[in-house]
Amino acid sequence: MLPPRNPDEILKARGADSRPAVRFDPYTTVREPDGWDIPEEAELLRTSVTQEKARSIISRNQSPDIPFDRSINPYRGCEHGCIYCFARPSHAYLGLSPGLDFETRIIAKPNAAELLATEIGRRSYRVAPIAFGTNTDPYQPVESKLGIMRGCLQVLHDWNHPLSIVTRGNGILRDLDVLGAMAARRQVMVGVSVTTLDATLARQLEPRAPAPATRLRMIRALADAGVPVRVMVAPVIPVLTEPEMESILQAATEAGARYASIIPLRLPHEVAPLFRDWLERHHPGKATHVMARVQDMRGGKDNDPNFGSRFRGEGMFADLMHQRFRLARKRAGLERAGETLDCSLFAAPPRAGDQLALF
Repeated sequence: MLPPRNPDEILKARGADSRPAVRFDPYTTVREPDGWDIPEEAELLRTSVTQEKARSIISRNQSPDIPFDRSINPYRGCEHGCIYCFARPSHAYLGLSPGLDFETRIIAKPNAAELLATEIGRRSYRVAPIAFGTNTDPYQPVESKLGIMRGCLQVLHDWNHPLSIVTRGNGILRDLDVLGAMAARRQVMVGVSVTTLDATLARQLEPRAPAPATRLRMIRALADAGVPVRVMVAPVIPVLTEPEMESILQAATEAGARYASIIPLRLPHEVAPLFRDWLERHHPGKATHVMARVQDMRGGKDNDPNFGSRFRGEGMFADLMHQRFRLARKRAGLERAGETLDCSLFAAPPRAGDQLALF
């Protein structure tokens, strides 16, 4: 059960409604009026950004069901506030709540580009595509002010290093110049997440993310710049967004997407109670139906963390979902596999004083 909402805070365009306890803490805090409280005027809860001097920037993984072995996340937390975000539990490692803290207390890594240049410049480094946006969105609102992603992108452009990006932030359009140049060298691919085409539902699910129509315009702009785009129908929420699968794929095709993928809703750790609370607040009449379908795909539980099934789901409803997706993808003319990015051009950029090559 989640703690009650703080009456001293005014929430505007937030996904979560409270701050559930961090799962690592042995104690929980409960607000309990004792009759001595002095009434205070409620204040609007605003986003705060803390800068962290990171010691390394490229994260490695050996997961058998992830198609990349390295990634970069310029930010911890995400102001988009998507209630279903599987990255929410990562804020617990900072001693912060995966609820409101995740979307209001953002940690930025301003030295990311400097560290990236150092790490890929080591003689022991072996090139392979770097994935951005695998945990939190690199183009969330604060990026427009800090430009950390832009700095990383410029480093990779200068080194001819391939990368992939997953985002729903229209800030990516600022970087079309660099992305277009890298696309011409087959060194970049962008995945744009489109959960729903319903603007009202999107505002509830993803309160500070760009509207669905804006994301379709993002796909068009990227495609026009020559950047290969994958539409990510993710997460697919049974009952709520699942009926839109075919229309999302068709709209993305018309906007210029070339590839498509889906992931059924995942509810790890604190995300499950947060999502259940969101359902009761916004769609109480569908809450039981939605969670029954989720559990049908997750072995009777809210979440299945196992390799091989966590991104796909299991059972009859999961199989039907994927069959529908394959047919809709084929009908829309979209492909499954993404671009094979070119690693052969990777090299250190010219520096002042370098001798020019004769041949």
